[in-house]
Amino acid sequence: MIKTKIHICLLVLLAAVSCKTVNHLQDTATELFRGEVVAKVGDHRLHRAELESYIPAGVSPEDSVSLARQYIQSWAEDLLLMDMAETQLSAQEKDVKAELEAYRKNLIKYRYEQLYIQQRLDTLVTEEEVVHYYGDNPDRFRLERPIVKSRYMVIPADARSLKLIKAKMSSDDEIEVVEADSLAASVALKYADASDIWMDALVLAREAQVDYRTLVGGLKNPFIEVTDEAGNLHLVYVVEMVPEGRTAPIEYCEGRIRDLILSSRKHALEEGLAQDLLENARKNNKFVVYDYEK
Repeated sequence: MIKTKIHICLLVLLAAVSCKTVNHLQDTATELFRGEVVAKVGDHRLHRAELESYIPAGVSPEDSVSLARQYIQSWAEDLLLMDMAETQLSAQEKDVKAELEAYRKNLIKYRYEQLYIQQRLDTLVTEEEVVHYYGDNPDRFRLERPIVKSRYMVIPADARSLKLIKAKMSSDDEIEVVEADSLAASVALKYADASDIWMDALVLAREAQVDYRTLVGGLKNPFIEVTDEAGNLHLVYVVEMVPEGRTAPIEYCEGRIRDLILSSRKHALEEGLAQDLLENARKNNKFVVYDYEK
C-alpha cells in the first residue's frame, strides 16, 4: 500500500514536471513562431522589442541590420561570459557584497561632496584674478605648438579674382578685408577670417586643409600657399603668430585660467569639508582616538 502511494506521488510529480517543460517549450515555440525572439543563449532569450529599442529611428535598412548584428553578438558574448563565470568561480569568488558596499559608500560620498561644492562654490572669476594667476604662473602657459591669427581660403587656382582677393585679405584696411570676404563668397570653396582669435596651428592646418608640417614651415612668411591635385589653392595669410616655447598671450589662456582657478577653489572646499567634519566630530565626542601605542 505504501509503495503504491509512493508510485502515485512520483507519477504526479513527473506529470507536473512534464507539463511545466511542455508549457515552456510551447511558450518558446510560440515566441519563435511570432518572431518575438531573435536570439537565444542557453536559457536566455533576446526579444525583438529589446533589440529594436537599441536601434535609433531613421537609420537606413543596411545600418539597421549592421547595428542589430553588433548588438546580438555583444549580447551573446556578455551572457556566455557571465554563464561561464558562474560555473567556474567559487561561491567565495562570486561574493561581491564587500565591493558593492564600498562602491555604494564612495558614490554616496561623492554625491554629497558635489552637493556641498555646488552650494558653496563661488563661480565668479574676475579679470584681476585672471591677470594675477597668469602673471604668477607663466610656465604653465608655454606653447607646445605655434598659435596663429589668420585669414584662410580654398579657391580654384585659376580663379580670375584670386589676385584681388589675396591683396584685400592681407590688407590692414578693414573695408578691404570685408570686400575680400564678399569677393570670396562667389568663387572660393572656403573662406574664413580668424584674424581676431588665436588658433592652434594644428587646428588651423585642419581647417585650411593644409599639411601641418607645411603650415608650420611657412609660418614666418605672410602667405602659405599649397595647390592640391584637384587644382585648388589652399591659401593662409598669417596676421600674427606666436611660436612654440613662448608664453601664450593671456587672451588665449583666459578660459583655461578660469578653469584652473575654479578647480583650485573646488579642491579647497573638499579639503575644508573633511577638516570641518573631523573638528566637529571631535568637539561632539563623535570621533575619539584612544591610546593605541601601548
